Amino acid sequence: MLALLALLLIFAISAFVPVVSSPGGAAVQASGSYPVGVRVLAFSRGADRPLPTMVWYPAAGRPGSVVAGRDAEVADGRFPLVIFSHGLQSRPEDHVQMTTRWAAAGFVVIAPAYPHTKKNAPGYTRDDLVNQPADAWAVVQGVSRLDRAPGDPFAGHLDTADVVAAGHSGGAYTAAAMLQRGHSARLKGAIVIAGARPRFEFGGPPATMLFIHGDADPTVPYSTGRAVYARVPWDKGFLTLHGLNHGSYLSPGQRGFNEVMTSTTDFLRWRLDGDKQARCSPGPLRTAFGPDQQLCG
Repeated sequence: MLALLALLLIFAISAFVPVVSSPGGAAVQASGSYPVGVRVLAFSRGADRPLPTMVWYPAAGRPGSVVAGRDAEVADGRFPLVIFSHGLQSRPEDHVQMTTRWAAAGFVVIAPAYPHTKKNAPGYTRDDLVNQPADAWAVVQGVSRLDRAPGDPFAGHLDTADVVAAGHSGGAYTAAAMLQRGHSARLKGAIVIAGARPRFEFGGPPATMLFIHGDADPTVPYSTGRAVYARVPWDKGFLTLHGLNHGSYLSPGQRGFNEVMTSTTDFLRWRLDGDKQARCSPGPLRTAFGPDQQLCG
């Protein structure tokens, strides 16, 4: 099953615009500087919690070349990690439009399928959301170990010191919940897209958070997103998508998509690459966080 899924995610690269064959067969545009590769890895957190994981990453080759994405050679360099969590009744590959763009921008995007909230899960229950932050971190640790694994394609290519958590809907809950008390200092931030109210208190090392929410969301009310945002005790920004719902803005060509991709990619560049210009330049990320005289001058 994992092999079949990966075969459905083969990439062809045009100049600065990787094109992905999605599971449904539609072309997926992914803007960035790198061709994009994909691996499918098998992790678990105990026998009853299998965590099949898709990993998109910067691949070797020049923009404009044609690269087979399945297990493609990794680009030269070390790349920071993003752990992406899908929502209820969803799958990692449903978010390929976003994850491949992040990979093309120079990030290794790790996306597990959670055992009890993924699409068509045999024992589906939303109550399992509380277990997913630990699942996500276990997968981060598993991928991080590959940087030191002799002969593994990722060996020497992963910046394991810096991680950002991201997710949509129930996956946004998972990403936010990774920042409760006791979390690793490796977590430098989180991207919370249409996230629900968490059942925990934020705590531990400060981790900058970007919230994105449509103010016409019928699934997770906008007021809920604002309430979660208000509880964050450290640096935070909120991007309101006016008139938009729970997720239409995650599809190319839809209103709000460019703002989401620009703000999230700039956030990753800021938090993981230390790119101050990504935070300070005019654009949706600066709108979300507001001016910062100390940082931006």
